[in-house]
Amino acid sequence: MNFEDFTGQLQHRLELAEQGQAVRASRAILTTLGEATSPETARDLADYLPMEIDRFLLEADSGQEFSYHEFVTRIAEYEHADAPDANYDAQLFVAYLAEFVPADAIEGLREELPTEFDKLFAVADRQQEAE
Repeated sequence: MNFEDFTGQLQHRLELAEQGQAVRASRAILTTLGEATSPETARDLADYLPMEIDRFLLEADSGQEFSYHEFVTRIAEYEHADAPDANYDAQLFVAYLAEFVPADAIEGLREELPTEFDKLFAVADRQQEAE
């Protein structure tokens, strides 16, 4: 998938007015995911992303341990949004990834994160159940 398609689709899903907002959301979410995961998991996910944004995962200070609340707080700070919006954006982002990233890579991400991060996969889980 190319950068324009990825950000355009994300902009539509997050109901954002401008493509730049989709890029900012991508950066916030991918950076925070990169911080919460190992370099190996980040590389596994980055393989399926446009090169213009895969670096957010790959350049993050990986391997940090923090709560889901801290995860959402970091995204909100990076995104300049409030926590409920950041949480919603992150859940929709992961659901979007789950549509084109192989299931084993998504499952690897889920397994690496603490159980309280299951909330991150809520929208993706509902979409999968509906299929």
